[in-house]
Order: sequence, then C-alpha cells, then structure tokens
Amino acid sequence: MSIRTTPFIVSEFYHIYNRGNSKQVIFKDRADHERFVGLLYSCNSAIHIKYNNIPNGKTLLDLELPGEKLVAIGAYVLMPNHFHILLTPLVEGGVSKFMQKLSTAYSMYFNKKYERTGGLFEGKFKSQYAGDDRYLKYLFSYIHLNPVKLIDPAWKESGIKNKKDAFTYLHKFKYSSYQDFLGVIRIEGKILNLFVFPRYFPKRQNFEREVLSWFSSRQDLDI
Repeated sequence: MSIRTTPFIVSEFYHIYNRGNSKQVIFKDRADHERFVGLLYSCNSAIHIKYNNIPNGKTLLDLELPGEKLVAIGAYVLMPNHFHILLTPLVEGGVSKFMQKLSTAYSMYFNKKYERTGGLFEGKFKSQYAGDDRYLKYLFSYIHLNPVKLIDPAWKESGIKNKKDAFTYLHKFKYSSYQDFLGVIRIEGKILNLFVFPRYFPKRQNFEREVLSWFSSRQDLDI
C-alpha cells in the first residue's frame, strides 16, 4: 500500500475524492446512495461501530456515535462513479482513519450485495489542500454544482446553459449537502459540522448566487 508523504493538518481544509475502479459505477440504486451517506456519519467516530447491531427500523443516521469525531465535513456529493468530500481533520490522523473506515465499510457492503470480489475504488483516496479562502470557496461550489453534469455534461467547460433547470435539479438531488444549505431540515444534516469552517459559507438567501460566483473564480486560480 502506498504511503501518504504529506500529512493532514488539524484545522486545515482538504478536498477528498475517489472513484470506482476502472471508472465503474459505485452507486447503482437508492440503497447504495443511502448506505454511503449513512457511512459518512457513522464512520466519523474514533470508536468502531458494529453495523449488525442497528435496531430494526433504524438507519446509520439514527445512531448515537461514541467517542470523539475524526473530521468535520463541510460539503459532500455522490456521483454515479465517484464522490467528493470537503473536510478538515479534528484530530491527528483523523482523515486517514475516517477514509479507511468509510472505504472499507462501503466496499464490504457493495461486494457482498453484488457478489463481487476485489477492490472497489481506484486505489487510495485522492486529496487536494485548500490553502486559501478563494480555493476553498471554489471547491465548495464545485462540489455542490457537480450533479449538474448529469443533465448538462459540458457545464464545467461551457457554463450552465439553463440556470433554472440546473438549480431545480439540484434542489431535488438528495445525495449531497446542497439541500442542507438551502435550509431543508433532514436527518442527513447530522453529517455536517460547519462550526470549524469559515463564516463566509453562504446562507440560504444567497446560496445559489454565491456558488456560481465562487465557481467562476476558477479562471483566476492555478488549477
């Protein structure tokens, strides 16, 4: 296994992402999406959770997590063959521990469900350091706008052609933190911990305007 040479620093911000091996689809149905979303919450604990002890009628999001949290998540999105997470470690080694638990738990679930073997993801997860406010804002907007690709594949290069249709689609897209920033009250809101993120993260009243503005700033960034 490869060794990460650059450590993750507590209170610094990182874009974490990975995709299916050979770009294969890793979220095939609603249950797959919901499982991964639940794991974003339940894997964020220094204490191991036994998933076979979940009471009937309950989900991973209903659990009370023991111990300290490993990371604070500020944004996330699930796409058919990959995912993105914006986070900051709360404890030393928190990112690696969290991602190891998340990747292992989901891979075991997926392989068992679809009767497959071998690695699900394309190697070790990838990361980008968000070292300044402008890049952090760009990543925040990029993550939340990512699902537009499902209805407008060229939006990143050509811009969003129909903003009304795009935002209508994003409003209904459940497998990201987009709805939480719109003020939708839902159990998935437990995944986020925004207290350690900058206060400029947009509020409901100007959310759409801000994410578009921040994404457009990529033209001035070396990315």
